Amino acid sequence: MDKGIGLYPLHHCKTIHLVRHAQGIHNVAGEKDHSAYSSENYFDAHLTPLGWQQVDNLRNHVLETQLLNKIELVIVSPLLRTIQTAVGAFGGEEDTNGADATPLMIVNAGSSHRPAISSLNSPPFLAVELCRETMGDHPCDRRRSVTEYKALFPAIDFSTIESDKDVLWKPSPRESLKEVAARGIEFINWLWTRKETEIAIVSHSGFLHGVLSSFGKDCIDEIKEELSIHFNNCELRSMVIVDQGKTGTDFAEATNYPGKIPQGLDLASG
Repeated sequence: MDKGIGLYPLHHCKTIHLVRHAQGIHNVAGEKDHSAYSSENYFDAHLTPLGWQQVDNLRNHVLETQLLNKIELVIVSPLLRTIQTAVGAFGGEEDTNGADATPLMIVNAGSSHRPAISSLNSPPFLAVELCRETMGDHPCDRRRSVTEYKALFPAIDFSTIESDKDVLWKPSPRESLKEVAARGIEFINWLWTRKETEIAIVSHSGFLHGVLSSFGKDCIDEIKEELSIHFNNCELRSMVIVDQGKTGTDFAEATNYPGKIPQGLDLASG
């Protein structure tokens, strides 16, 4: 048998779809002059018009591949650009047919110049601070209050966030790769406790790189190199989390069937 092949019970696995946010105004400025990332002008940066085109393209992809029908939960970093990307790509239907559905995004939220996005027939959305971008120094990575986000994105669940104001971001020092990686491992461990088995996560380049750099040590070099590649704006990569040493989830895989001999006379097993 090929030693590179592994076989695991399905309830020891989760499928995750990692997405980096689309192009933000800070990305454009930072590519021209890296010091722009330290400017207050880009506090909690929103998407550019090109970024929204990237979101539309990703939306078309998840519809064409039927991926949107499989996702049970969308986890999003509570920053404007990630939330806009998440609701644009994985949100509900534009035509609500008169249904009264709480909007995932109100009209023109975050200077988007976009119509409202419905929560009709969409997976639930959960904002989680553990998957935020590298924190410190860059105002684009500082979030606004939860109260403000709730007004812009009414159907998103912000209940895991303990403080209305951002108490995690500090002017300095900026988080190290080691610190981001540790936060990433904490996030993956938390993710494993969720009941959902197919989850989309919309986050940031720095965080995703920190998470993936913590894994792959038991893989061949080609896979380790693949994990270390930085994400493009609005790039999606699908991966599987495998629990190699614990007991799996507390619930059996829905497709499992515990075959047994019917009550009565014992029959020989073949």
